[in-house]
Amino acid sequence: MKDWLSASEIAAEQLPDMPRTKMGVNFLLEREGWNDRQTQARPRAARGGGMEYHISLLPVLAQVAYQQKHIVIQLPVKPAKPAPDTSLTARAQLERDARLAIVAAFEKFSHNLKLGYTTRVQVFTDKFNAGSLNIDPWVIEIIPSLSKRSLARWQSQKRDGRINALGHDPAQARKGTGVLDTANGGAVRAFMLAAIAAQPHLSGEAVQTQVRYEFGDTLKVLSKGVETDISMPPVRTFQHAIKRLRESHKIELIALTNPDQYRSHKAPAGVGMLRHITEPNQLWQIDASPVDALCTDGRHAVYACIDIATRRTVWLLSKTPRASAVALLIRKAILEWGVPDVVKTDNGSDFVARDTQRLFASLGIEAETSDAYSPQQKGHVERVIKTFQHDLGPLLPGFVGHSVTDRKAIESRKSFANRLGESDADVFGATLSGPQLQKHIDDWANTIYQHKPHAGLKGSTPFGAALASSKVVRRVDERALDLLLMPVAGSDGQRIVTKLGIRIDGYHYLAPTIMPETAVFVRMDPNDAGLAYAFAQDGAEFLAEIVCPELSGMHPADLVRAAKEIRAELLDERTRDVKAGMKRLAKGPSLIERALEVKRRDMPNVIPLPKREEAHSTAQIEAAIAAMSEKLNPTRELTPREAAEHRRMIEEMRVEDERELNARFETMRQDRLDEVEAERTAHLPKDANIVALPETPKERYRRAVAIRKLVDA
Repeated sequence: MKDWLSASEIAAEQLPDMPRTKMGVNFLLEREGWNDRQTQARPRAARGGGMEYHISLLPVLAQVAYQQKHIVIQLPVKPAKPAPDTSLTARAQLERDARLAIVAAFEKFSHNLKLGYTTRVQVFTDKFNAGSLNIDPWVIEIIPSLSKRSLARWQSQKRDGRINALGHDPAQARKGTGVLDTANGGAVRAFMLAAIAAQPHLSGEAVQTQVRYEFGDTLKVLSKGVETDISMPPVRTFQHAIKRLRESHKIELIALTNPDQYRSHKAPAGVGMLRHITEPNQLWQIDASPVDALCTDGRHAVYACIDIATRRTVWLLSKTPRASAVALLIRKAILEWGVPDVVKTDNGSDFVARDTQRLFASLGIEAETSDAYSPQQKGHVERVIKTFQHDLGPLLPGFVGHSVTDRKAIESRKSFANRLGESDADVFGATLSGPQLQKHIDDWANTIYQHKPHAGLKGSTPFGAALASSKVVRRVDERALDLLLMPVAGSDGQRIVTKLGIRIDGYHYLAPTIMPETAVFVRMDPNDAGLAYAFAQDGAEFLAEIVCPELSGMHPADLVRAAKEIRAELLDERTRDVKAGMKRLAKGPSLIERALEVKRRDMPNVIPLPKREEAHSTAQIEAAIAAMSEKLNPTRELTPREAAEHRRMIEEMRVEDERELNARFETMRQDRLDEVEAERTAHLPKDANIVALPETPKERYRRAVAIRKLVDA
């Protein structure tokens, strides 16, 4: 979207409250004196000349219509290959990006709109909800409607630096609120963790059985402040819960269930026209250029930073263009001026490097890049570099000129014979080293340039413009700034903690307070090769200082021993409750006894009735019986005594079987008689003086049968 329009372009837009022809627009701008407003009118840079005007000159209704027509709500362009963000789920990242896109669109929509904040919010939300803005489909899919309160909240979160707070994942919001996570005040979850630590091969059904043994068939759950009893969840719920426990307590479970594996794999081991910018630090521009002078150690590049509102400058020499030089320039400028709102650069590799982008993000600075091959988009810094080269360059020993022609003219001061075999430094008379040249540059900027009247400041000096401002300066602690400027490990600073620690450039840095398999972001201490700093993967949380025994000068064995002690204390603290649960399991019944006890409760209370039986026989069965009879009963005839004993034993077995069968039927009949008697006497009054009720015929029959059985016995 263009912020500057010519008269013909304004007419072509067909905006409300504005003429629809170029002539009409020209009459309007002459009548209202647009050409006299120097900050909002400028000559056109294109062919043909003429003037162009900032959209803030348009009436409010015209501005709103123009913004509605051209503003696009979409995700801003990100740096190439950004570091992976694992602090949010994919769904939460989409939610965050959509909200950031809407906030950015609103800020651009209301940038120059002459309306109150409440009115701007109302207009923007109405346009959004009506679908009259150019909105990417994925944004509409994530956020179909927008309220004023939500927009204000998102702006506040972005302003406070809580970008990740804009991401919301409903699934993550429910995490840790499951039935088994909260049942019995968390005791069920702790018991399950102890059970799978005591026996890792337990299935979901087996764990459910142990929970039923420990807590019964119901669980207590707190719902809306009221404790209620619920039935035992199904096996599938236990399977999901066990899977989550094994993922969230992976290292602790390995240490408890397989100490050898933990010791082998996880334990620590020893090895243009910006006049609308009126406040200081509102916008900086930075760029770099080779210095038009040689030093005794070669030619250096100079990095320049200019504050657009005050025209103050900060300079830094570097042997070669690199991202670390950009970081040091930003550090130097922040310590002198404070933190800026926006920094604009070109697309040089040192400016768009991940280290530079990471630094801007950490400091809360918005980074803007100009289009490729468009130096005019950052003309202020380009111009001040030219001022530096032409004002200071000729005064320096070793000056080589501003062009090839200048260089040849300076070389020609000596004949070819005289300069044959000399180095460039000798030919051009270079006598300054890099640090000496840096001091001269700083003195020139502080003594000459900042006290020189500037046309862009209406005759004021950069020093006076900065002094006249009443804007609050945002300061950063120098120690924290130094830490953010420290180089990262490798190319992106991302590392995974292993049993050996964190590997950086072939060395291992011990991190006993960080569990293995944790993803970290590492910064190196430039003053101590054996020291580094580990942060969370997004860099927003400091985790620990990490030390390399080989580079720190410490004895490796002592450092490893201390790391093991620290890890042991940390692991003991994390597994204390689990060990207590394992001890309780060991003292009570075994797991199989618990399982059998629970399953017995599930058995139906039914006695099977005897079934009719008949003998089954085949030729083979008969042959087998004959063989066994021959073996057990010899073919000789039994004596009368043996035959009588044999008959007695068979009769006893028959009587015993008959007695057992009769006892079963009698028990069942007696139970039924008791039920009938209870039904018969249920209506009778309950008199405490009654000793016995009249005997019924059925009772007399039952008594007679009992007496007969006693006589027979």
